[in-house]
Amino acid sequence: MLLVGLTGNIASGKSTVAQLFGRWGATLIDADALARQAVEVGMPAYQAIVERWGQGVTAPDGPIDRRELRQRVFSDSEQLEALNAIVHPEVQRLRDQLIDDARRRGDRIVVCDIPLLFERRLADQFDRIVLVDAPRPVRMERLVRDRGLETTEAMKMIASQMPAELKRARADYLIDNTGTPAELETRALEIWSALQKDSTPAELE
Repeated sequence: MLLVGLTGNIASGKSTVAQLFGRWGATLIDADALARQAVEVGMPAYQAIVERWGQGVTAPDGPIDRRELRQRVFSDSEQLEALNAIVHPEVQRLRDQLIDDARRRGDRIVVCDIPLLFERRLADQFDRIVLVDAPRPVRMERLVRDRGLETTEAMKMIASQMPAELKRARADYLIDNTGTPAELETRALEIWSALQKDSTPAELE
């Protein structure tokens, strides 16, 4: 089984690449989905968040209000780290379970979509790293235009992540997403073909 870490800074197009890999046959494990699962009502991380930030970060019907929580922590590195210390260990536990399940099934390529792969020092856990990248001004425009964020909020989210330039040197494969969706798909398919080759035992090549 080839274990692939897929990463990219916010609004780089990483999620689109993940969807393409899934369409082509990869087993996908989405860190954002696991993070949502980790903070569901009744989970240990949910209780820890409420104890740390109070009922003000919960919606009227109980679940965590992710937007409210994000606004509280992204402007304060200490609070952001406190949130990460609560959520990330639980996300890692859930991810490890899914990877073990995939290994038992004999899945060929497992792609873990992890936005903070380098920030959380997870790179060594993977056989290959794929980085999706786009220039910072392009990502800023996408956050404001496509996600409806205020410019200041978009700037904070971008600033909270490691600069992509530092990630490029550590990635095995790079997908530049500066063109059209069709161009992104073409480049992603090239990388997918390379990953398929990487997952083939040498004696079968």
